[in-house]
Amino acid sequence: MVGFRIACFLRYSQKRELAHRYRHKGLLFIFSLFLFAGLTLYLFLVPDVSKFKKENPKKTSFMEYRKKEWQRQAKKYRIQQKWVPISRISPYLIKAVLIAEDDKFWSHEGFDYEAIQKAIEKDMKAKKFKLGGSTISQQLAKNLYLSPAKNPIRKIREAIITWKLEKVLSKKRILELYLNVVEWGDGGIFGIETASRYYYGESASELNPEEASRLAAVLPNPRKYSPLGNSRYVIHRSNLIYSIMVSRGIVVPEYDEVVEEEKKDIGVEAVPEIKLPEETQPPQPK
Repeated sequence: MVGFRIACFLRYSQKRELAHRYRHKGLLFIFSLFLFAGLTLYLFLVPDVSKFKKENPKKTSFMEYRKKEWQRQAKKYRIQQKWVPISRISPYLIKAVLIAEDDKFWSHEGFDYEAIQKAIEKDMKAKKFKLGGSTISQQLAKNLYLSPAKNPIRKIREAIITWKLEKVLSKKRILELYLNVVEWGDGGIFGIETASRYYYGESASELNPEEASRLAAVLPNPRKYSPLGNSRYVIHRSNLIYSIMVSRGIVVPEYDEVVEEEKKDIGVEAVPEIKLPEETQPPQPK
């Protein structure tokens, strides 16, 4: 009886040891599977962005998306884009775009967490998933590789590609790429050189502060708003951008503008011109 119990115990111990081994092998297999899937997903989600250190993209994923959209709508639009180096873009335009779209561009590492938090709070109140607050780096990732879709998977891909762009490319190169590929109007207007010539008939290097402010103002929705339009949105937003450039010393206002601003600040009406009496001649002796 005792021998039988010992045999049963030994058999139970062997089975338990085998089960333990198989369980560890199973966990190792599952871990390896997840690791392989993660690496595959990483390679799929993160394209090779190093080529853009020197290579200028001829077409972007966003441009291709627009072309397919036009085909479905039977619109005979075509992509209009002309590449221009950042050295030949008006500094007023560069400053205006940074103020309008990503004021912390030079200091963040691809993400403006404060803006993202505000966007999440706004989405929660509206009970919609939009998740705005995108930096220029995030917008570039979307333009180069993604579509305008708002789903969570696309946002995850955008975040991973943004991280890669920031690690591989310089800030100056990211900005140069963005200004050349971003959509700037309905009908296939892409990039600042094409937009500048289309709206103002001049090259991007010739843009003045007012023109730069208006072009920057329409970037959130360039197909709805025109820099030449008189919508309240464009006027208010462009005036705000321009005033920030003035306050930061980027733009030196004209004398007349300064005088008018001072009058508004102190609440003084325009002073009427004072006419001096004509000089009277002394009476001539008779």
